[in-house]
Amino acid sequence: MNGQNRKDIHPGLPVAIILKKDQRTGRLTEGVVKDILTSAPCHSRGIKVRLEDGQIGRVHTILQTPVESLKA
Repeated sequence: MNGQNRKDIHPGLPVAIILKKDQRTGRLTEGVVKDILTSAPCHSRGIKVRLEDGQIGRVHTILQTPVESLKA
């Protein structure tokens, strides 16, 4: 699942995001959504979120991994 639709994203969801500094390389950072920062219903480059560890980026992929395994 891609991260272009706001309705698909909610706090507690495991995601892979692209940080601003990694846009050129496309390096992904995995984490759990804390806050949704984009107010629009969709965004072509991905919905902007804040992860539980404070990092901010655009959702590239919604992961199927349980939240507990990401926190361990």
